[in-house]
Amino acid sequence: MRRQAMVMATALLLAGTAMAAPETTGADAAAVHPELWPAAKSPAAISDPKTEARINALIGKMTVEQKVGQLVQADITTITPKDLETYPLGSILAGGNSGPNGNERSTAADWAKLVGDFRAVSLRPQANGVAIPIIFGVDAVHGHNNIPGATLFPHNIGLGAARDPELIQRIGAVTAAEIAGSGIEWTFAPTLAVPQDLRWGRSYEGYASDPGLIADYAKAMVLGLQGKLVSAQTLDARHVAATAKHFLADGGTFEGKDQGDARVDEKELIAKHAMGYPAAIDAGALTVMASFSSWQGVKHHGNKGLLTDALKKKMGFEGFVVGDWNGHGQVAGCSVTDCAQSINAGLDMFMAPDSWKGLYETTLKQAKDGTIPAARLDDAVRRILRVKYKLGLFAEGHVNRGNFAAVGAPDHLAVAREAVSKSLVLLKNNGNLLPVKPGAKVLVTGPGADNMAMQSGGWTISWQGTDVVRSDFPNGQTIWEALNKAVGDAGGKAALSANGSFADKPDVAIVVFGEAPYAEFQGDVATLDYQPTEATDLATLKTLKAAGIPVVALFLSGRPMFTNPEINAADAFVAGWLPGSQAAGVADVLVAGKDGKTARGFTGTLPFAWPSDARSPVEKPQFPVGYGLKYGASTTVPPLSEELGVDIAAVLNVENFFSGGRARAPWVLSIADAGGKRPVESAPIASPGAMIAARSVDVRAQEDGKSFVWTGPATLELTGPYADLSRQLNNSFALRVDWRIDAPGGAPVSLALGGKAFDISALVKAAPKGQVATIKVPLRCFADAGANLRQVDNAMTIQAGKGFAATLLNTNVEAVGENLPCPPTVK
Repeated sequence: MRRQAMVMATALLLAGTAMAAPETTGADAAAVHPELWPAAKSPAAISDPKTEARINALIGKMTVEQKVGQLVQADITTITPKDLETYPLGSILAGGNSGPNGNERSTAADWAKLVGDFRAVSLRPQANGVAIPIIFGVDAVHGHNNIPGATLFPHNIGLGAARDPELIQRIGAVTAAEIAGSGIEWTFAPTLAVPQDLRWGRSYEGYASDPGLIADYAKAMVLGLQGKLVSAQTLDARHVAATAKHFLADGGTFEGKDQGDARVDEKELIAKHAMGYPAAIDAGALTVMASFSSWQGVKHHGNKGLLTDALKKKMGFEGFVVGDWNGHGQVAGCSVTDCAQSINAGLDMFMAPDSWKGLYETTLKQAKDGTIPAARLDDAVRRILRVKYKLGLFAEGHVNRGNFAAVGAPDHLAVAREAVSKSLVLLKNNGNLLPVKPGAKVLVTGPGADNMAMQSGGWTISWQGTDVVRSDFPNGQTIWEALNKAVGDAGGKAALSANGSFADKPDVAIVVFGEAPYAEFQGDVATLDYQPTEATDLATLKTLKAAGIPVVALFLSGRPMFTNPEINAADAFVAGWLPGSQAAGVADVLVAGKDGKTARGFTGTLPFAWPSDARSPVEKPQFPVGYGLKYGASTTVPPLSEELGVDIAAVLNVENFFSGGRARAPWVLSIADAGGKRPVESAPIASPGAMIAARSVDVRAQEDGKSFVWTGPATLELTGPYADLSRQLNNSFALRVDWRIDAPGGAPVSLALGGKAFDISALVKAAPKGQVATIKVPLRCFADAGANLRQVDNAMTIQAGKGFAATLLNTNVEAVGENLPCPPTVK
């Protein structure tokens, strides 16, 4: 273990540290009282009488098939432009792992061509003369993060630290220009969450814990993205539609669980979580996205009180409400291909990335038989057409977006550099170690020092952002590159060390470390303890300190975390958040020029409280909201308590089952054969009746694989406590196995999860012998076969016979950006 932990009951972690749940849940507790909600109103300029008359005429001509099509949005990985000839869908999106032609690193021109291809088909008049353009949306949440070389801004938590609405509006304008520059007209931003429990994996998408700041930023970002709406005028070619999301209280779920339940009363729901929406609506936000989460047990995708009575009626929202990724499938009584309840509750457009075809067909039947009333169908269509007209998507008055030169423009990069500088928060600067003095010898080390992925975080190129490399942002700088240049320009010398070692003792060391990239629920954590095991970064800080070297800790993270041991081990500590590609903004604050002055000083303050222990929500901050030291201050931070306050043994891992040559807790890898069932780690090399021989081997690193040789029929099993994989199921995850097939054998080979098996013999035979290969089976396959993914205690079972041999490297569940088929089921 990393540190001496207080021995406390697991219940303290799982229940006692979170707010108590109300006694009542369900429909009664989730009743909405519109009179309690704030009043707002979409600007009159969202439309005009002439446009409304056009919409009326168009709706009058449309077939029910065309109307239903407007309500459905598909992902580019599962639909082609030609499909629109048969299915007149209203919208296309590119999810976090989607790119034109399967290429996540496509150019702005590639994106513009893809959008154009879909739109061209949608604009071909049908037999009734009706042609309705698709609207194309992407997650551009910290700049146009889908395109290499685009301007990448700090994630929202860093922008919250800047406390600068004027900067936010400029960031919105830059982001819009780059989205539009790639031919796209709609972004799923801004996020208006007010995170309450920082264990939530989306905490970095929230600007702050202050609803007032959220409201200020909501207005600023909407105006930046869309510009001010003008009556009878479309948005120009430099602006795009904004999406206020996720409605509502996605940041207020019990225990910080993503897609979870907000167990608060209505007054708290409004006061803490709804304040950003009136500001966004008044500023003209054209769309709102419903949250995956629920309030008092009722999923928002099916809550008419919230979507219709509060949002559309009391808050006067006249744009359209879009769902989140298959979120309608979580509504009680619904599936991803059948959910009239959502439309009747007030959802206007389903986000149905891979379920669109079945959903379209089912919704069409429901529209025809009256399950979805004609008036509700027409209202949803009207709202969608209103936004499409405002964006200039129709042939008449069409707005051409596609100024490729806007992507990564130098003046845009300058705004990002400014934002990085303003986001940094100085927590400790004992002895005024910072700024780095002119002429200093500086050692730069740590896993984040020369790591574009770590400094950029999730939602960068891909959904999780883990595969980002330096070359993705040739117009950016890693933190090492930025510091090296700044130190050199000031007459000093910097050295990069992978492990903190040095030949020439430096005057100061800067250690850059923090969280690896993640997005959404893959970032959910059980406690706020940083590196609860194998505390390598703390060890580096202590080693340098013991060598008599002054140490600066630069912490990269998507949330405040319990880092008191690291703060104690450093002379200076900087919260760097997730700054993005323009690390020169970091050097502007940390390194003084030849004149002894920095280009910018520390101005950022904490948008959330910094914890004094590993518990969440944070009740006793180490540093409160608004804290942030400035240069010239004489504040000395004394030694801080390193007591955790929780039992770290209560961490449950539900996605990563095997890596680094071993099963990952709490999962256990076992062999089951004629010799009985026994854990691999304790299984003898040879035992009576044993049909599998196991041993550790080196494949890419020391003992990173486990070799298994079958000498008879036997099973390899990964088992553990019940895990709920329903969220992963709804988000198109797959079971992934990375292995090396050493011998295919002659008997069938099957792969199972949750007790449902598929024959993968053909995949095994097709895999290159002696080379690492990957097999992915969608979780949907197991669920359709009858597996209960809400209670999975068997994460992987491989059954084979004599002659089969394989070396296992990794087993996990992960999001996939491709439409994978199911292997044959085992009869």
